[in-house]
Amino acid sequence: MLHYNKISKTLLYSFIALGLPLTCTPTKASEKNLPQVQRVSFPKDTINIKDFGAKNDGQTLNTSAINKAISAIHKRGGGVVTVPEGIWLTGPLKLQSNVNLHVKQSAVILFTDDFNEYKLEQSNWEGEPAWRNESPISGKNLENIAITGAGVIDGNGGAWRMVKKFKMTNAQWAKLIKSGGVVDEKNDIWYPSESAYKGSKTNNAGRAAEGQKAEDFLDVKDFLRPNLLSLVSCNKILLEGVTFQNSPGWNVHPLLCENLTVRGVNIRNPWYAQNGDGLDIESCSNVLVENSSFDVGDDAICIKSGRDESGRKRGVPTQNVWIRNNTVFHGHGGFVIGSEMSGGAKNIWIENCVFLGTDIGLRFKTTRGRGGIVENIFIDNINMIDIPGEAILFDMYYGIKGDLPKAGEQANTNYELPPVTEETPRFQNFSISNITVNGAKKGVFIRGLPEMPIKDIRIENINIVAEEGIELIKTDNLTMKNIKIQVRKSNPLISLDNSRNIRFHSLTPTKPIETLVLVSGEETENIKFTINQTQEVKKLSKFIHGAAKDQLQIN
Repeated sequence: MLHYNKISKTLLYSFIALGLPLTCTPTKASEKNLPQVQRVSFPKDTINIKDFGAKNDGQTLNTSAINKAISAIHKRGGGVVTVPEGIWLTGPLKLQSNVNLHVKQSAVILFTDDFNEYKLEQSNWEGEPAWRNESPISGKNLENIAITGAGVIDGNGGAWRMVKKFKMTNAQWAKLIKSGGVVDEKNDIWYPSESAYKGSKTNNAGRAAEGQKAEDFLDVKDFLRPNLLSLVSCNKILLEGVTFQNSPGWNVHPLLCENLTVRGVNIRNPWYAQNGDGLDIESCSNVLVENSSFDVGDDAICIKSGRDESGRKRGVPTQNVWIRNNTVFHGHGGFVIGSEMSGGAKNIWIENCVFLGTDIGLRFKTTRGRGGIVENIFIDNINMIDIPGEAILFDMYYGIKGDLPKAGEQANTNYELPPVTEETPRFQNFSISNITVNGAKKGVFIRGLPEMPIKDIRIENINIVAEEGIELIKTDNLTMKNIKIQVRKSNPLISLDNSRNIRFHSLTPTKPIETLVLVSGEETENIKFTINQTQEVKKLSKFIHGAAKDQLQIN
C-alpha cells in the first residue's frame, strides 16, 4: 500500500482511476509532497564492528568480524551496526532482518579483490536464473533492513570488469596492460584473467540449468561478476545517504522486494564500466527513489521484471514506483524501462529529475521475444542538457543485429509479420509532460513493431534544442501538444512511417526548416497538425513509399 501526505491533484486522480490504495498520514515539514512506502524501524541498540575485532587499516580482512556484528545485533532483536571511520577491507557481507548497517562519514567498506573469497551460488543475471559469484553485500527473505550513513561502499569492481580499449586513453590502456590480465586477439578488450576471458567466449556463461553445480562453472568463475548489492524477496528496506560505487556488475539490485526507499544516495561507476548500471529495480512493488545522484557506466535508474520466458513465468511486474528529485550525470539512459521487462511494469511516476550528459534521456527499450506489458507511466518536469543520443526514445528493436526494416517497407504485402503472442512486448499509455532539452542528437524517436505499434502516448509542453527533430515509426494514437523545437538539421522536422492517429497541436518550429513533415508508408493514416509560425517552413509536406496525401491535415 502506498501512503501519501500532500500530492498533486493530477497524481491523486490518477491513483484513484487506477484503483491504487491510498491512506493519509499527517504531513511533516520534511516530508511535504513526498509519497511514502512502509518505513523501517529499529531498536536503539547499537554495536560497533571494532568490538568484534574489526580493524580499519585497509589491510586486515574483516569479513568474519563484520558478519559476527550483524548476527549479534540480529539475535538481540535488531538494531544498528556501526562502521566507524577508516578503511575496512572485507569479503562478502550478509545482511539480516531488523539490522541497520550504518556507515559513518569517512568510513569506507572496501571489498577484497581476492576472487577466492566469493563463492559461486545460484543467482540471477539480466533477468534470468544464473550462477554468479556471491554479491559483496546481499540479503534474501529479510524484513526491515537498512544501509545508512554518509560513508562509502566500494565494490572494487576494477578487479572484475573487462575494459574496452576505445573507452580509455592510450596511457590508461598501457597502464592496464602492464597490471596483468589478458587481452583478446584483436587487442580491443582487456580481461582480468584467463578465466574471465574464457567466460567471454562461452555461450551463455553461467546460465543455470537443472542439475548443475558450482563446480561446473569454476573454469569461468572470474567472468561471473556479481552485483554490488543484491536484495531478493525482502520487505521494508531503506538505503539512505551512502555512496555505492565501483561495482563488479550492477550497482544496486533489488529483486522481488516490497516497500523500498532509496533516499539521498550516490551511485557511481566509471563511465567505461561494463554492465555498470546504477539502480536496477526488478519485479518490485511500492518503491520511492528520491534526492539521489547517479554517475554510472550503463543505465542509471532502470525498471526491469525478468527476461523472456523466465520473466513471463515469474510474472511479477514492477509497479507503484515514485522516482523524483534525482540527478543523473552519466549513464546510457537517465530513466530506463527494459529491456528485460517480460513480467511487465505499471503505475510508475517520474518527476523533477535532471539528466546531464546521459547518452539517452528517457529510454524505453524492448525486443521481440520479451513479451510483457509496460503501461501507466507518468513523467513530468525533466530537464536535460548535452544528450549524445535521443532525448526521448521508445524502441522495440533493442539489440537487433543486421538490417532493420527500411522506411515504408513494413506495409509491403510480401513482408510476413510474426504473429502476436505472449512473446510480443507492449508499450502503452505513457504521459510525458514539461520536458526541456538543450542539446540532443534527436528530440524524439519512437519505433514500434509491425505487428505491435507503440500506442497511446501523450507528450505535452516540450522545449527541444536538438540536431534532428522527431521520428515516428509504427506508432498508433500519439498526441503531441505545445511543442517548441529548434533543430540544426532541418529536413524534415518530423518523419512519420506507417503510423496512424497522430496529432500535433501547437507545434512551433523556432528556426527555418525545409520540410515540416515527411510521410512514408501505405499504412500511414489520420495525421493532423496545427502549426504556429508557418513562415519558418518552406515546404509543409512530402510523401514517399505509397503514403496517401489525403491522410494528412495541416492547419
